[in-house]
Amino acid sequence: MTTHTAADYQKVAQDIAAILPNEGYDDGSIGPVLVRLAWHASGTYDRKTKTGGSDGATMRFSPEKTDGANAGLEHAHAFLEPIKVKHPWISYADLWTLGGVVAVEAMGGPRVPWTPGRADKDAKTVKTTEIPPNGRLPDAAQGASHVRDVFYRMGFTDREIVALLGAHSVGRCHTDRSGFDGPWTHTPTRFSNQYFKLLLTTKWVEKKWDGPKQFVDEDDEIMMLPAEMAFVFDPQFKQYVELYAKDKDVFFADFASAFGKLLELGVKRGKTKL
Repeated sequence: MTTHTAADYQKVAQDIAAILPNEGYDDGSIGPVLVRLAWHASGTYDRKTKTGGSDGATMRFSPEKTDGANAGLEHAHAFLEPIKVKHPWISYADLWTLGGVVAVEAMGGPRVPWTPGRADKDAKTVKTTEIPPNGRLPDAAQGASHVRDVFYRMGFTDREIVALLGAHSVGRCHTDRSGFDGPWTHTPTRFSNQYFKLLLTTKWVEKKWDGPKQFVDEDDEIMMLPAEMAFVFDPQFKQYVELYAKDKDVFFADFASAFGKLLELGVKRGKTKL
């Protein structure tokens, strides 16, 4: 069995970085959807049953593949497939998580710790008990108690939850995926702490439309989801929103740590790792 070096993984990372600019997709970058793929592939972990997580790349199989929370991630899979073809030795589980790490840094965010060694489940032998059920990912229409239930299940603290929420500094919602619509910030392809500043300082009003309940600024240019408004009204959450709005360096450090932890949940490695 061939052992791959750090230089091999760096070549994959460089190839991922090269495809991030894409004028035909969303706001000109596929970076945000790669972050979402890494997030959703990892965020199914349950620490009590030790099931779910990025190991196995089980999003390739139903019911995880067809989870409504993962709508639109087929685009991320397709963007990364040519890189998988070029580097067939890398697992999908490693490729998907590395894609998120590369995207965060390329968009101006911190360097997230990442270690290879995830293995893919075989379509012929994977057991149904090895594929996480639907419902483990956060529901944006819910409140603070739901958010805590989801993240506590994975072993995160309130501070780590708010740090991870900062991933919404990039990307946007789509009506044909989540049902919600619009970007969270004015710079959806630049990773920053602007999200927290906007959450605190913008006058948010309920959007008047036929879609699901969401909040927008008075010009209807940016938006927030119901679950995110809970971070302003919940004092335990709000203290970290205020911290990150004031100090980008603290946010970057906390995000790198929490996102790196998320990508590691449930990963089982052999004795060899970089």
